[in-house]
Amino acid sequence: MRTYRELFRAPEFTPLFAGASAQVAASTVAGLALGSLVYASTGSPLLSALSMFGPSFAQVAGAMVFLSTADRVAPRAMLAGLASMFAVGTLVMTLPGMPVWGMFGVIVVMGLAQAAGSGVRWGLLTEILPEGGYILGRSVFNMSVGVMQILGFGIGGTLVAVLSPRVALVVAAGLDVVAALVLRFGLSRRAPRAAGRPSLRETWRGNARLLASAERRRVYFAMWVPNGLVVGCEALFVPYAPEAAGVLFMAAAFGMLAGDTLVGRFLPGRWRGRLTMPLRVLLAVPYLLFALPLPLPVAATASAVASVGFGAGLLLQERLVALTPEELRGQALGLQSSGMMTMQAVGAAIAGLVAQHVATGVAMAVMAVLSLLTTTSLVPRRAKVAAVAGTAD
Repeated sequence: MRTYRELFRAPEFTPLFAGASAQVAASTVAGLALGSLVYASTGSPLLSALSMFGPSFAQVAGAMVFLSTADRVAPRAMLAGLASMFAVGTLVMTLPGMPVWGMFGVIVVMGLAQAAGSGVRWGLLTEILPEGGYILGRSVFNMSVGVMQILGFGIGGTLVAVLSPRVALVVAAGLDVVAALVLRFGLSRRAPRAAGRPSLRETWRGNARLLASAERRRVYFAMWVPNGLVVGCEALFVPYAPEAAGVLFMAAAFGMLAGDTLVGRFLPGRWRGRLTMPLRVLLAVPYLLFALPLPLPVAATASAVASVGFGAGLLLQERLVALTPEELRGQALGLQSSGMMTMQAVGAAIAGLVAQHVATGVAMAVMAVLSLLTTTSLVPRRAKVAAVAGTAD
């Protein structure tokens, strides 16, 4: 499977894609509305930021508790049910008089559920697409996330400015309802991939089994840590260029889109293993330039070029699927997604702390250096030995 036409002809891919896209738009609109609502109620930038990104932190707890559901429940019922739950949770937060602590309680519950939902979704994707089609399918999902976030921020910002944050939350809930209906009536009924009932014990047992393999651990850390540290660079766009942060965000989004398209659609299979490491290096190197005073066009170009390197994540996910038995693939991909979201939040927090003590551009360069050091440390020792031997010859 090498073309988008073949991809969308695959049975059930279109409803899964449409449902996931609607949920991304819903979460984007809801996050912006919640941030505005919490800030208006408390005047706290910290609480406003936590209301927008709190689910990312909650996902790590969800990965430790609920991920066994990813392979032990019927995918259609789980995905449609979660979309319905998100719609109800979003509507609850619109109730007049809802205290801030109540909103955060709902946010945490939704974040915990997202950990299980991502595992179910990506596990189902491996069933829907034939062998070799996962990387193309996942690249399209990644591209959709960028587009839906742009649309979501645009719609959410307009609704908040013209009407109110609560109206924006109602619209977000409506998008979740649309997602639930598309998933319920667009997907076919499938049996769980693994036998047994989901439980805390099974989640821990599955996670332990996944992380017991040195090769899988290396793949997980390569997807989580370097990317999370580079997201820390992006988190500093606003203090770096307060009047032009939008330009940098758009440039980074364009670069990510280009990288996903290149890797998912055009990169031949024989090149995938060879380009994983160069793309991971590319992800960080351009941000070293930010230690110097840069004109905006140069800074935007550097951001775009760096974000092409996010395409390495698709190659690493393909490697993870190949290393994981079928009955654990949903949990494996859910763990990957939850760990990635958590490390992105951690990377943003670390970058913010560094920027408290040095210039913003220098802080971005520091995060890039940390990402490069992490990438280098994850190269298998045998590969390093081979490289040294090749140099000696």
